[in-house]
Amino acid sequence: MSESLMKLEGVGKSFAGTEALADISLDIEPGKVLCLLGDNGAGKSTLIKILSGYHAPTSGTIEVDGKKVVFNSPRDASAAGIATVHQYGGTFPLMSVGRSFFVGSEPTKGWGPFKHFDKSTANKVAITELKSLGITRINDGNRLVGGMSGGERQSLAIARAVYFGARLLILDEPTAALGVKEASHVLKIIMQARQKGIAVVFVTHNVLHAMTVGDNFAVLIHGRKADDFAKGERTREQITDLMAGGEAMAELEAEIAQFERQA
Repeated sequence: MSESLMKLEGVGKSFAGTEALADISLDIEPGKVLCLLGDNGAGKSTLIKILSGYHAPTSGTIEVDGKKVVFNSPRDASAAGIATVHQYGGTFPLMSVGRSFFVGSEPTKGWGPFKHFDKSTANKVAITELKSLGITRINDGNRLVGGMSGGERQSLAIARAVYFGARLLILDEPTAALGVKEASHVLKIIMQARQKGIAVVFVTHNVLHAMTVGDNFAVLIHGRKADDFAKGERTREQITDLMAGGEAMAELEAEIAQFERQA
């Protein structure tokens, strides 16, 4: 069994006395995809912000490589090899592909007052990395990101994170609002990242997508972990039922069936 890259024990988060997360424990392993499932308001966004350094937990501990850590900012998380790709890719529509790929870490050439952005290198690397993830339609680094599809923008953001040494990729609803073909390609990229030994936290409410790529699963309901399990231990129907409220949904179905019998 792989050692944890990141481990959460009893993590909770409160805002002005309101509990957003409570007693969350997770093991995130290299080369594995942990699917974080939950409906809107389940606490997924708050947990993502804790993992990526935007929020410090109110309670509990976080370990990276077996050592307790405290992230005071996203920069701290990034230094530990944690990269977060949000739903719309974190790219810049009015930038070129090459510029967007290297934003904040631009390659330069020249020296002193003559130093300037090395556009040729940036474009070449960006296109090479995109092609390594199966994006072959984009072959011009000068192309504006805004002219790319949603799936291509997600791929660009993931390729950037992998290139800059991400050990843990946190993907926030990367297949939301994508068509079937584009979503399928993003799922393939997640599997490629796994094959490279990168740990992936795949945040989604799409059970089918989760079951396609997931190794381990955790379901959040109202800020608490309702269940966790490995691939093959739950059916799609069981997971969907749990996300919908479990027993509450079963009671509703029973009431509907009784009403239909009486009608």
